[in-house]
Amino acid sequence: MNRLVALLMAVVVLAGCSTGRDAVAQGGSFEFVAPGGKTDIFYDPPADRGTPGPVSGPDLMDTTKTLSLKDFDGKVLVLNVWGQWCGPCRTEITQLQQVYQATRARGVAFLGIDVRDNNIDAARDFIIDRGVTFPSIYDPAMRTLIAFGGRYPTTVIPSTVVLDRQHRVAAVFLRELLASDLQPVVERLAAEP
Repeated sequence: MNRLVALLMAVVVLAGCSTGRDAVAQGGSFEFVAPGGKTDIFYDPPADRGTPGPVSGPDLMDTTKTLSLKDFDGKVLVLNVWGQWCGPCRTEITQLQQVYQATRARGVAFLGIDVRDNNIDAARDFIIDRGVTFPSIYDPAMRTLIAFGGRYPTTVIPSTVVLDRQHRVAAVFLRELLASDLQPVVERLAAEP
């Protein structure tokens, strides 16, 4: 099973190898390009960062409301792609909540993007049971994720994208995160002018 997962990951990574040297700004916008096997990708200096496509969709907990990047203007924003069906997401979500609690007073916000969950009640129960207090977009068809960035690997779940205060892509993590992985990155971006 592990070999199959590794093979599928390699196919996903190789599928986007057509342009650029990594997932970076292409003409000022963010376009994901295969990172040559990297799972942690950082964009520095800030001038090298690109802006993602539109991010908006229905609020998981109240689908009559729409969440978008505009709701987080001026904040460092951690976007996390998850699904209640995803084993690593079950561990990671509590780590993300921990970083959210520790950094939100510094102008850091979190926004989940719940994908491939056709049963909204199961996704809501996942959030409630784990005490998650940051919002998530309900995106079972992955429309929000696809609009986010060209060639973003929609099969890599969980994955996390960190946007700076200007909502440029500063870091991408194509793996499960621990608080100790994410918090230093978020704190560094929160300290940027």
